[in-house]
Amino acid sequence: MTQAAAAARPDASILDASVVIVSFNTREVLRECLSTLAREAEGLSIETFVVDNVSGDGSAAMVEQDFPWVQLRRSGANLGFAGANNVAFREARGRYVVLLNSDAFLEPGALRLSIEKMDLTPRCGLAGARLVGRDGAWQPAARVFPSVLNDFLMLSGLSAHYRTSRFFGRMDRTWASPAVAAETDWVPGAYSIIRKDALDQVGFFDENFFLYYEEVDLCRRIKAAGWQIWYWPDVVVVHLGGESSRTVKSLKMSRFGAQLTLWRVRSAMLYYRKHHGALAWAAYRLERDWNALRAWKNAGKHDAVSERKHEDSQLIVEVMDQAWRETRGGRISPPRPW
Repeated sequence: MTQAAAAARPDASILDASVVIVSFNTREVLRECLSTLAREAEGLSIETFVVDNVSGDGSAAMVEQDFPWVQLRRSGANLGFAGANNVAFREARGRYVVLLNSDAFLEPGALRLSIEKMDLTPRCGLAGARLVGRDGAWQPAARVFPSVLNDFLMLSGLSAHYRTSRFFGRMDRTWASPAVAAETDWVPGAYSIIRKDALDQVGFFDENFFLYYEEVDLCRRIKAAGWQIWYWPDVVVVHLGGESSRTVKSLKMSRFGAQLTLWRVRSAMLYYRKHHGALAWAAYRLERDWNALRAWKNAGKHDAVSERKHEDSQLIVEVMDQAWRETRGGRISPPRPW
């Protein structure tokens, strides 16, 4: 066992951090993620959990064979992101719990710096990193809570068109420099560090969210309990994005990357009903009717771009209606796995 691996499997009852990685059919990037983590564990007292959501690509066997210092948990069923993380949360002994996607790789010093910053910021309940792609391109990592207004600004393209405006660029804070630390509403779950005391106070992830919005909901509860949420740009994490989603072949997906549209919309309805009550209907109608209008606008046109826009918008309308029915307007979560 390497020195780094030994550091990742300490005997102390209280550790610096518990690192939690959810695995779902991402064997090769998971291997890279764990190899990077082993390097970054040097000199730290951490424990590492990999919760495998019934991967079919040998991910669990790879972890068992190549990374014996990892505490592997086989879920037995696909619990989703929230449920799988909660498996490890219940066992975590660290002062901090670190969420790390299997397709996210720590840049040198990121983990140590996260712990140091949390120690120096006692009112911070949860913090995130500067997320970049392989090419170094910045990804939104300090965000404002969803609202009907914010959804409209994103759907209409106003947020993208007026990126430097504090009003129009509010959702992803595109008006702000990604190099400046900021207290914010929420940070993506690709990488975050959570104070265990805050997590124990507000509770774990809400498992009604099978995928998407679970980190938004958790950040909202942490803020409501009086803690702060921070974005720290000097903590840098490379994030590929969408690796697990790309392995799901049975669900229709929009062309906008790797998001599973149906799951996203279900979770959006659950989130709006939980935190905004009757405004869940307004959020549903906004996205549904916007796409219905977009489909109508491009209907009958025979160029490839218009036809694709029509098809995409029609799909989203169908998915919106399906999600609204299946969640009863955001009141129930469909049986797992979604």
